[in-house]
Amino acid sequence: MSSLLALLGTFALSCLLTGRVLAYLRYKAILDHPNDRSSHSIPTPRGGGWGVMLTLLPAWTLIAVATGGVAQALPILAGAAALMAISWIDDRRGLGPTPRFLTQIAAVAAGLSALPGDGLVFQGLLPLWADRVLAAVGWLWFVNLFNFMDGIDGLAGSEATTVGTGLALVVAVGGLDPALGLYGLAAAGAALGFLVWNWHPAKLFMGDVGSVPLGFTLGWLLLAVAAAGLWPAALLVPAYFLADATFTLLRRLVEGKKVWQAHREHFYQKATQRGRNHAQVVRLVLVLNAALVALAVVSVQTGWTVLPAGVAAVVLLLALLARPVKATA
Repeated sequence: MSSLLALLGTFALSCLLTGRVLAYLRYKAILDHPNDRSSHSIPTPRGGGWGVMLTLLPAWTLIAVATGGVAQALPILAGAAALMAISWIDDRRGLGPTPRFLTQIAAVAAGLSALPGDGLVFQGLLPLWADRVLAAVGWLWFVNLFNFMDGIDGLAGSEATTVGTGLALVVAVGGLDPALGLYGLAAAGAALGFLVWNWHPAKLFMGDVGSVPLGFTLGWLLLAVAAAGLWPAALLVPAYFLADATFTLLRRLVEGKKVWQAHREHFYQKATQRGRNHAQVVRLVLVLNAALVALAVVSVQTGWTVLPAGVAAVVLLLALLARPVKATA
């Protein structure tokens, strides 16, 4: 019952709040104007992430209070709030990478103390300092890649829904702390409520105010699952975002490009340039995500043996997205 309430309650509230946010953004003319790096052609309100995060943070607070995990959740809630503030300034006025990245580092450093148990993400294979450094780097990368991947209608909301529900299933099957599952379902519901307004053609965009703190909170959940020993599941659930963003980053680095600048070189973006619309691309990603979640659940019992199947599925989708769509007569 609590799981259903976490999912449906946040869905309803997010849907309602996002609609109100949309009205405010239109009234204030806070718009994302198309440019050569955009995937949209008309000015569209940006900042819909307020609806997601104003749902998610109170929901996580209630879950923390109900499960006795306030002390653990506090650094995550505070870090997400700080990232919302700096990201909204960036959405409105534009900031250089330094203040954004420093805020992310501070949020992640504080958030590491919120990892469950002994907090060793790599189960003691590394000394404490190395474990912390590597976990922080991975978390920072996930925060940024989630932001990078928010580039077409419906993609970030669909991925957040997938990660939240997928981790909730993994937590249930793996017998982990039920609070983690509730956090995941609350994130999924909040993202799903936003998706009602963001599905192609989108009425509004999430903006950094949503994508950055949402990536931060989901990154914490993934690390918590990994720290509990379920590393294959933690890698499989977000595998498409990890693969597309990482491959694109490495390619841009090799080509000597500024990796922090906006661009249209991700696989999902190139797919829209080659003939698929936003909804078609997101549906393909959702099919892959369903398979990845199923493999993640199976991995709770089988461990790493299912990882090659997940890798193959991701590579297959990337290859499909890279192919031009033949024009029909």
